[in-house]
Amino acid sequence: MRVEIVSDVVCPWCYIGKRRFEAGLVMLTAQGVTPDLSVSYRAFQLDPAAPIGAPTPVRDAYAKKFGGADRADQILATVTRAAAAEGLEFHMDIALRANTLRAHRLLAFVGREQPSLQGEVNEAIMRAYFTEGRDIADPATLVACASSTAIDDERLLSAITGSNDEIARAVSGDLEWAAARDITAVPTFVINDSFAVPGAQDAPTFARLMKKMTTS
Repeated sequence: MRVEIVSDVVCPWCYIGKRRFEAGLVMLTAQGVTPDLSVSYRAFQLDPAAPIGAPTPVRDAYAKKFGGADRADQILATVTRAAAAEGLEFHMDIALRANTLRAHRLLAFVGREQPSLQGEVNEAIMRAYFTEGRDIADPATLVACASSTAIDDERLLSAITGSNDEIARAVSGDLEWAAARDITAVPTFVINDSFAVPGAQDAPTFARLMKKMTTS
């Protein structure tokens, strides 16, 4: 079974959805079901206009987008509570708005070079953003997020900064892939390119759907 997760690394519900999906797989295993599973990540950009090299507080961006600081604080508090329920620690007060194109280039590169570690690198980038308040458009930050891969830093930098044309095309291809399937919100979990599960469903829902797909 192939699961392609369309997500953005600055999307709080993508991080929450990732954790719930993983919890659903644990539930499946506890039920004695072990699917032959391939999981990969496809790029999506919620804020493609975000600047590179000029990070600003996420709270300010939310205030501008959602009608003021009070509303921004309400939204950020809601996702922080939802994250905490899944064992995730969000510090949205220090999170920095950043363009995610470089992060997606890194993930695409890792997906080609060491696909089994793509999810781990995705996790590291999200942790850097949501928990550590780091600038995930900064190449040095992204190289550090890929430390588990043992890929040479120069090759990582080439992919991150866009000098690797093949990786740039891969990310563009992901964006087109999502658009062709009318995916306009993330996370979206696409199973075998035939069934899409939108949103950060709870773990039992993921377990039930995956079990159905495995046994059907």
